[in-house]
Amino acid sequence: MPVYRDEAVVLRTHKLGEADRIVTLLTRAHGKVRAVAKGVRRTGSKFGARLEPFMVADVQLYEGRSLDIVTQAESLGSYGALITADYDSYTAASVMVETADKLTESEGSLQQYLLLVGALRSLSRREHGPSLTLDSYLLRAVSMAGWAPSFQDCARCGAGGEHSSIVVQLGGVVCDDCAPPGSPRLDTATIVLLSALLTGDWDHAASTSARTQNQAGGIVAAYTQWHLGRGLRSLEHVTR
Repeated sequence: MPVYRDEAVVLRTHKLGEADRIVTLLTRAHGKVRAVAKGVRRTGSKFGARLEPFMVADVQLYEGRSLDIVTQAESLGSYGALITADYDSYTAASVMVETADKLTESEGSLQQYLLLVGALRSLSRREHGPSLTLDSYLLRAVSMAGWAPSFQDCARCGAGGEHSSIVVQLGGVVCDDCAPPGSPRLDTATIVLLSALLTGDWDHAASTSARTQNQAGGIVAAYTQWHLGRGLRSLEHVTR
């Protein structure tokens, strides 16, 4: 049908002409959509701030040949202002939407949509530290995309036990027999934190030291970018 409605989170925007803007949306049912919001940059725009990055909206769109056209937008989650008011939350959210954009290039996913909306909501409410929220989101997002890491059994041969070597290219921790020479080793606290971030054990995650959180964040960043096959530009602005 030429006209359709959906829930959507705004991933990014680009200026178009003097008053319009191209918005990239991750929708609940139609995957990733690029659409034109006409007149959105004018002071009296009917869309207001509803189509800014990190916002969640109920949108009506007209199906176009190359770009759809936004005809209505009603706010469902006004997270943008709350997130941008805090630098650490803003940089974390920027990495999240960039990751979602790259993970859903061909088609969307209801699970990816719900995960992103939940993470942005958590950031806006300051439920957990921005870095922890970001790292948990990244681990879950890449897992949903088919690259679930192993932080317990050997990622290569499946051997059980406590392994300290980690190789992001192989999918997580590996046993001594599978570990390539010079593989980095992690302490137990960092491996347990990575598992907690993946499963959502926030009580444990919040109780860990800043050093452990920073070390886990580095592993998460490396793992995510390796499996995406490209760097995340927003990551360089994240404070660790």
